[in-house]
Amino acid sequence: MSDTTSHDSIDFDRYDRIRPIRWTGDALELLDQRKLPFTVEYVTCTDSDAVAAAIHALTVRGAPAIGIAAAWGVVLAARTVDADDGTQAATRLAPAMQRLNDARPTAVNLAWALARMRRVLAASGADWREVITREADAIASEDLAANRRMGALGAALIAPGSGVLTHCNTGSLATAGFGTALGVIRAGVAQGRIDKVYAGETRPWLQGARLTAWELQQDGIAPTLVADAAAAHLMSTGAVQWVVVGADRICANGDTANKIGTYQLAIAARHHGVKFMVAAPSSTVDMDTASGDLIHIEERDPGELFAVGGVRTAAAEIDAWNPVFDVTPHALIDAIVTERGVIERPDGAAMRAAFGG
Repeated sequence: MSDTTSHDSIDFDRYDRIRPIRWTGDALELLDQRKLPFTVEYVTCTDSDAVAAAIHALTVRGAPAIGIAAAWGVVLAARTVDADDGTQAATRLAPAMQRLNDARPTAVNLAWALARMRRVLAASGADWREVITREADAIASEDLAANRRMGALGAALIAPGSGVLTHCNTGSLATAGFGTALGVIRAGVAQGRIDKVYAGETRPWLQGARLTAWELQQDGIAPTLVADAAAAHLMSTGAVQWVVVGADRICANGDTANKIGTYQLAIAARHHGVKFMVAAPSSTVDMDTASGDLIHIEERDPGELFAVGGVRTAAAEIDAWNPVFDVTPHALIDAIVTERGVIERPDGAAMRAAFGG
């Protein structure tokens, strides 16, 4: 695993302006991503069930951001609990933590963040409330630092003058800040490695069209939006040298689960000789899941496919299938980038060398 990186020429202040999660000390404020790009509005959550509902409704989304929000949800849940020490508190917080965990089952960061909160609770005494508050803050701070390092690592793989295609939203909106795959793109633009950024629209929630394009615009990066169905043709023109995407889970063999539509991009990229990069924090790595066929793929309301912007586009009384994620086999991935380094041509042996297990 390579870990050579440089933060030189990356202006983080310029390329890191958005914060989707704000802890006020009394409540959790979540930037409502359902209303972007036309309305910038925060939803205030004062209890853990409100946080769980916001995660399920995609008010907050993106695997790292979901984990951070859940950690703060535990802090909010603690306000209704009386306990003498962390062990007692963990027992009494268990139902709230389970509801948070059930809000989005595919993203491993959610379970990972909750497991961190349980561990620090188990080791804490009468100061358990302060302990979990510090832990939630640490989860957010560590994510931001990891994203900045990941961005530099991933950008170093990209030759100057490249075009890149990304999918869904993997930027500041999906994390504590800077982003995973979009952090790689931000770093690549800052270093002059990336000349052109293409964003797939990402049906049915249009995260690419509504969120990624807006985010890049805030940083002065001019993206070109493409229909998901145009991606293979775009690759055939030679305009794209890398596809850079995120992940909601990375398995022990290097298979990755990501937003639906990622798998077909990997297939098209391999056919056209385009490199394929997955950028995600090490908290997304799940060495307990051997391969992608063991991942539970979340399905959402089929009705999400029937309309765009509230306007129905499909005939009445038809069926739809609405999986939220798909799995990209490791054989189609050229590099997995985490804050711990770069794994090129990932497989089981490379993953074990990097992450143990």
